Amino acid sequence: MSEGGIIRAARRPDGWRAPGPPPAGPRGVQGPRPGEDLCYLAGDWRILQRIDGHRWSLDDLVTAWFAARLLDQVPARTVLDLGCGIAAVLMLLAWRFPATRAVGIEAQEMSVALARRSLAWNGAAGRCRVVLGDLRDSSLLPPAAFDLVAGTPPYLPAGSATPPSRVQCGPCHLETRGGIEDYCVAAARWMTPGGRFVVCQAAAQVERVLAAARAAGLGVEARLDVVPREGKAALFSVYGMRRAGEAGAAAVHPPLVVRDRAGRRTDTFQALRREMGMPP
Repeated sequence: MSEGGIIRAARRPDGWRAPGPPPAGPRGVQGPRPGEDLCYLAGDWRILQRIDGHRWSLDDLVTAWFAARLLDQVPARTVLDLGCGIAAVLMLLAWRFPATRAVGIEAQEMSVALARRSLAWNGAAGRCRVVLGDLRDSSLLPPAAFDLVAGTPPYLPAGSATPPSRVQCGPCHLETRGGIEDYCVAAARWMTPGGRFVVCQAAAQVERVLAAARAAGLGVEARLDVVPREGKAALFSVYGMRRAGEAGAAAVHPPLVVRDRAGRRTDTFQALRREMGMPP
């Protein structure tokens, strides 16, 4: 039951059934409060968001999908989401791999509170949790504990742009608590031997990402450029990394084009959505 927020209705074609593990539902879990909405994420799983704040987006979806693709043959038993925000990537991966145990690290208390409530709503709080803290703090979690580490870092160096006025959004866009370099160091610290790190970054920052990986003792094994619309330049790239001694030659995948020139979702993007439990 809503307590002043908005519960978004499902937009699904007739006959479509949600795949994946069903959520536990709202039993004893508070719904959206004033200024919040409850939206569908994957299958029947939902996510709580601030209407005027940071919201899950394309980079979250593609990062989670790319990670799931890289680990499809041997699913990760343990997942860590760095700077997890409202836990979109964490929940997409928890939905995709029902046996996975996942942890998120997030420094904004508002985002942590939303993430924890979303996990409870979906019945995932028993195997997923969010830690309040700074991902640069090595004492937060034991080392070498996660088969998969994921991250969607901010793209803009602190001081390079005016911080957004919307709540939560400043640290999501500006590197107020570190950038890709800090994410790579944290991933190397918490990855198991043989583990993977999947991270996204602005498409123009390829050389910076490669340098950050090398400095942290990681190697890039795969890269996917994401083009928002046919004919446009890539908006961001998603990278798969392993420890330097474990990574082979980097494979650059064909670009993922989200929409065609007419603005319609491409067949490739529609297939991605299906894999992540979203309706056509």
